[in-house]
Amino acid sequence: MHPNDRGDGERRVPQTDESRLTVGEVPSRAAGIPGVVHALEHTLGELGAVRTTRTLARLNQKHGFDCPGCAWPDPEHRSAAEFCENGAKAVAEEATRAVAGPEFFAAHSVAELRTWDDHSLGRQGRLTHPMLLEAGATHYRPVTWDEALDVVASELLALASPDEAIFYTSGRTSNEAAFAYQLLVRGFGTNNLPDCSNMCHESSGSALTETIGIGKGSVSLADVAGADVIVVAGQNPGTNHPRMLSTLEKAARRGARIIAVNPLREVGLEKFANPQEVGSLARGGTQLATDHLQIRIGGDQALFQAWGRVLLEAEEAAPGTVFDHEFLASSTRGLEPYLEHLRALDWAEVETATGLTEAEIRSTAEALIGSRRTVFCWAMGLTQHPHAVATLRDAVNVLLLQGNIGRPGAGVCPVRGHSNVQGDRTMGIFERMPAAFHDALDAEFAFASPRAHGLDTVGAIAAMRDGEARVFVGLGGNFVRATPDSAVTEAALARMSLTVQISTKPNRSHVVSGRRALILPALGRTEEDVQAGGPQRVSVEDSMSEVHASRGRLDPASPHLRSEMWIVTSLAEKVLAGRSGTPRVDWAGWRGDYRRVRAAIARVVPGFADYEARLDVPGGFVLPHPPRDTRSFATASGLAELTVNTLTYPRVRPGRLLLQTIRSHDQFNTTIYGLDDRYRGIRGGRRVVFVNAGDLAELGLADGDRVDLVSEWSDAVDRRAEDFRVVAYDTPRGCAAAYFPETNVLVPLDSVALGSRTPTSKSIEVRLEKRG
Repeated sequence: MHPNDRGDGERRVPQTDESRLTVGEVPSRAAGIPGVVHALEHTLGELGAVRTTRTLARLNQKHGFDCPGCAWPDPEHRSAAEFCENGAKAVAEEATRAVAGPEFFAAHSVAELRTWDDHSLGRQGRLTHPMLLEAGATHYRPVTWDEALDVVASELLALASPDEAIFYTSGRTSNEAAFAYQLLVRGFGTNNLPDCSNMCHESSGSALTETIGIGKGSVSLADVAGADVIVVAGQNPGTNHPRMLSTLEKAARRGARIIAVNPLREVGLEKFANPQEVGSLARGGTQLATDHLQIRIGGDQALFQAWGRVLLEAEEAAPGTVFDHEFLASSTRGLEPYLEHLRALDWAEVETATGLTEAEIRSTAEALIGSRRTVFCWAMGLTQHPHAVATLRDAVNVLLLQGNIGRPGAGVCPVRGHSNVQGDRTMGIFERMPAAFHDALDAEFAFASPRAHGLDTVGAIAAMRDGEARVFVGLGGNFVRATPDSAVTEAALARMSLTVQISTKPNRSHVVSGRRALILPALGRTEEDVQAGGPQRVSVEDSMSEVHASRGRLDPASPHLRSEMWIVTSLAEKVLAGRSGTPRVDWAGWRGDYRRVRAAIARVVPGFADYEARLDVPGGFVLPHPPRDTRSFATASGLAELTVNTLTYPRVRPGRLLLQTIRSHDQFNTTIYGLDDRYRGIRGGRRVVFVNAGDLAELGLADGDRVDLVSEWSDAVDRRAEDFRVVAYDTPRGCAAAYFPETNVLVPLDSVALGSRTPTSKSIEVRLEKRG
């Protein structure tokens, strides 16, 4: 039995005591036997031995279910244990035996639950019944599904305009549910479809669409494993995408040069002990990164421009040996202006921006010069800055110089976080879908979809704050904790007449609500989904455009749970019935047999022809990617675009630090599995801030001091994250790091990336105030 179990399927209230926090040594390698032990401790405690065995044996298998965690692709040849430590934790969170039913909500008022932290809320188990919080009530109460859907429909239909509704989507939603959801929303009459992409890889999509014509990565697993040079920038795969380490291991054993670009030296890129290989364990693991560039936060654009400069110098010294002139002449535009920009680059400014020496930069650039197959991988460390889009355009520039797009072993690899965040966008979850998508949607469903752009996440919060929206519906996720400017977001949601959360477990978004609130409990990825047409499967798209099936096998946690498809289609019937100008859809038919929605997707979304038959193939199929497949580019010019970008980097005032938000190893997105981060030596707590020892001395602070983090922003609002323990850590001078979502309160709503409007969670200027 788990230590928090009461014995009746519910949990005692766990007490998070940050005073027990300890700081110890950082391990020398990732995974290995400790990773196996921690994974089993977590799954056995939540599921028990039999349920653990049944569940993990099907995780990421061709005829099993897709991991509800990250979107790293599955290999063609899979082991019997095709999962990582954090994937096992994600499954344990969903398949847990603990439940948070009506008795739980009767025992705890909403006011009390607001005082609980994220870990405590998440530990309560699976939601079991639809729950309604009436205006002025102190507790949620159970309601029937008909009652719950009637509440949603009545509130939506009472709006003065469809644009007063916000429809959010999490990246764990299946392709089928996402397609049905966007059709419901557009049938209702709005494009207000913010999603979690707005807060993570929107900058990637913007930069890639501008430069190569498609906002997705261009590589496969084989490309990464077969590259000569792999740059991993602004990413911590050991915690956030652990199965990526196996691919990097294959590349390292081939002799690939792996260049880690990150302010923190992350254990997952130091050495990897593959728990599935006896030889790897016996050797003590495989060295992954050959180079560690501990760059100053936000200095990546300067590094990419400097690398371009060194490539240019090498090409001019030995013409025809570095650049891919045939590719540049036939397939790109903008080369000469870009090269002129590089020639004017100031090395002193580059060193200031990056915190690196010219020698360090030139040494790693030499690896690029000698490479004929280069892959750039990145994540939030590059996308969440004011100049993120320009930074990524400059990354693409470097690859284009040597023709490293559309070549085996080369390309761009934005590593997505949530399991189907890329698939949701493919299915139309976007406030600004292109006209071609709307045209196909209108032809298939005989209606006129709204064309005016809707609200993204930041715009949605502003609209709720300003009284321009009244109803919020969240399909998965934890909106309150995923978003910036926590106080503003919470106050904005409190203004809503109704907030609806379609969820599997309790989270902060259930207790920070509108005047009325609904919790609609959904089936998890691990659970069997049986509808009128029999057992159903869903599909997802990973980071590399591979689409595959997922079929849960476990008995649902409660007979009152409904699938996301059931919830969306049932709500569509309630909301759209009798309204003119709505799409012609047999919603009941879609609900009973998901093959029907896939047939519609095949007619609307490019690349999904013969969807059902191709989904039958073990492992699924790969969507078209013109730059990768044919070196063709759907930009305005029909060519890949080399761009000139003004060098930008953060400048922080004396006595201040630049803070980046990070995850702990016991965390996935906003879900907190536990209170340890063993890869950084942290045990028993999360309220820590990592700071260079030299900065601490200069600020008059010491390791172990307690401080408040105070955001410095032009509006002079006092955004404060209270009571953090200072940890002296190996990070560049002037830089600091702390965990989200605890520090989301420090990110101003109006601080967004130019061109993508992604919140700047990696560029927060803060001061540290010592507590008395």
